[in-house]
Amino acid sequence: QVQLVESGGGLVQPGGSLRLSCAASGIIFSIDAMGWYRQAPEKQREWVATIISGGSTNYSDSMKGRFTISRDNAKNTVYLQMNSLKPEDTAVYYCKAVRVRTARWGAKRDYWGQGTQVTVSS
Repeated sequence: QVQLVESGGGLVQPGGSLRLSCAASGIIFSIDAMGWYRQAPEKQREWVATIISGGSTNYSDSMKGRFTISRDNAKNTVYLQMNSLKPEDTAVYYCKAVRVRTARWGAKRDYWGQGTQVTVSS
């Protein structure tokens, strides 16, 4: 079984920064991509950013320029550096491991973390 554990959330003032981490553990042969999503109260979960194993990144337009996703493949860990935070960034942030193989010839499946709360408020 693969587990994802997020950390780094908390309360920050507008204009501040936070760095989220997500570590994948368990029997992992490969992970094609890792990403971040968020869900604000009474809203649907939305995509934030994705990084593939080769290092290419993609961002939601509303986060581009403020958020940076990075990845440590050796540690199966993905990070989200969030700068210039706004109250509308308040949400639970979820990590997703995309197309994970637990064996060389095994099937691929996705996994989600439990989420970490980010609150931007003065």
